[in-house]
Amino acid sequence: MRISTKGRYALRLMLDLARHPNQNVSIKEISGRQQISHKYLEQIIIQLVRAGYVKSVRGPQGGYSLSSEPSQITAGMVLRLMEGSLAPVPCLDDGADSCSRSGDCDTLPLWSKLQRAIDEVVDKFTLQDLIDRSEKPQIGMWL
Repeated sequence: MRISTKGRYALRLMLDLARHPNQNVSIKEISGRQQISHKYLEQIIIQLVRAGYVKSVRGPQGGYSLSSEPSQITAGMVLRLMEGSLAPVPCLDDGADSCSRSGDCDTLPLWSKLQRAIDEVVDKFTLQDLIDRSEKPQIGMWL
């Protein structure tokens, strides 16, 4: 499994908004701070707004802000929105039952365990966790 630039940039965008609570932040500001193309961020923000993770305000004081507290949004939520399934193999996208070989597949337990590990990690970390950890780095805190 490889997270695309779209998924990584969406997470950076969300973290940028989380670091500016109670503010409407423009795409131009985020683009400058994150050094990501303005046009690419515009494509990403549309999906985040449609999903309800980000709210948009028009006008001179407009911009974008999180729709929820950073502690309520996980990395998994953002990554699944941008990437779709995070399954390591296609047969797990719709569940192992959808694969004609699931009953005879010697590797299915490995892929299933890997899927659970991925889900556990991305669903464990909220935007707030990521911000807190970046501001107060400690040895072993990511374990």
